[in-house]
Amino acid sequence: MEDKELLENELLNVKGLCDLYLHGTIEATTAEVHSAFKDALNTSLDIQNKLYNLMAEKGWYKTDIAEQAKISTLKQKYANQ
Repeated sequence: MEDKELLENELLNVKGLCDLYLHGTIEATTAEVHSAFKDALNTSLDIQNKLYNLMAEKGWYKTDIAEQAKISTLKQKYANQ
């Protein structure tokens, strides 16, 4: 397996963990459980950010730049509602 594929898989796994930890934090019934999930979430978010930055640095995670015209159109659409 190539490095790119390994990092993509790892990033997907960490994103899934972040989702689980977020819901655990939200649904926690005690302060201790809430704190444990929140700490795990923050650690996972840090790992996710490092993986993303590494992939972006290598050109393996490309993002599209939103066109200003599309942004303006959406702003108007939701401002009128």
